[in-house]
Amino acid sequence: MSRFQVVSGKGGTGKTTVAAALALALATEGRRTLLVEVEGRQGIAQLFEADSLPYEERRIAVAPGGGEVYALAIDAELALLDYLQMFYKLGSAGRALKKLGAIDFATTIAPGVRDVLLTGKACEAVRRKDRQNRFVYDYVIMDAPPTGRITRFLNVNDEVAGLARIGPIHNQAQAVMRVLKSPETTVHLVTLLEEMPVQETADGIAELRAAELPVGRVIVNMVRPQLLDGDALRATVGGRRKEIAKTLTRAGVTGAAGLVRPLVEQAAEHTQRVELEREQRSVLAGLGLPGYELPLIGEGVDRAGLDHLAAALREQGAGQAGAGRGAGS
Repeated sequence: MSRFQVVSGKGGTGKTTVAAALALALATEGRRTLLVEVEGRQGIAQLFEADSLPYEERRIAVAPGGGEVYALAIDAELALLDYLQMFYKLGSAGRALKKLGAIDFATTIAPGVRDVLLTGKACEAVRRKDRQNRFVYDYVIMDAPPTGRITRFLNVNDEVAGLARIGPIHNQAQAVMRVLKSPETTVHLVTLLEEMPVQETADGIAELRAAELPVGRVIVNMVRPQLLDGDALRATVGGRRKEIAKTLTRAGVTGAAGLVRPLVEQAAEHTQRVELEREQRSVLAGLGLPGYELPLIGEGVDRAGLDHLAAALREQGAGQAGAGRGAGS
């Protein structure tokens, strides 16, 4: 299983929630994951009911079996200061540049450089080892930009090529791309069983493949249960209202006759939704990728909800390939 797992998806599909649940699912039996966000929304902190994340790796959850989830909100300006210190040893001079606004100018005027800094920080965490030559994190999970921007965000080498053909920035971009295009990385796309998210997922997969970036799984989120079996669906479509009324009366329901119409209308809407979802499942199946499915949690997702989603991912095989931090090559 790839150690760097990038999670993207159309806005509104719950990609941040899925990334958090995946981090919990992978951090089992003593494993350690790092959950990274790059958009400055502090969505991870909200999900885990924690204070706003600083620019440092902080433990935010313990998973079953003693595993740990750490989180990091990557700030492009602070990442650039790290970069300047690493390659140019600027120290206090770098901080002076920040006060003058030069850091903000650099990360705004050159978005390709900004993406190199954001992805580079995550890739550094992927490759980092401790004194025993073991990877510090078994998995790094990135809550990445939406599907419409994910290929450009990850394909930083092409973005930077026109800005810096030689030198540290160029070398950093190439180092990032070596990780992103290796078996260490996979990109998951989150969708709903709705036409627009499914179409955007299909388009995103095509763009990622064209850029030779590794596509992982399609994760269908907020899956609602089918409440009516086949016979019940046929009964509502067939307009068998008298039989429905009799059944309600036999069950002791008061005012059964008045309930038939709204019940049939709701059932018809449910039938239509089931058919539309069936069509979208067919489209997703045609993409030829494995997938996970996560249930809809009606009242919003809190920590208990995250645990529930993580358990669903584990039941479908997430995190079953190996356990424990090991030495890397």
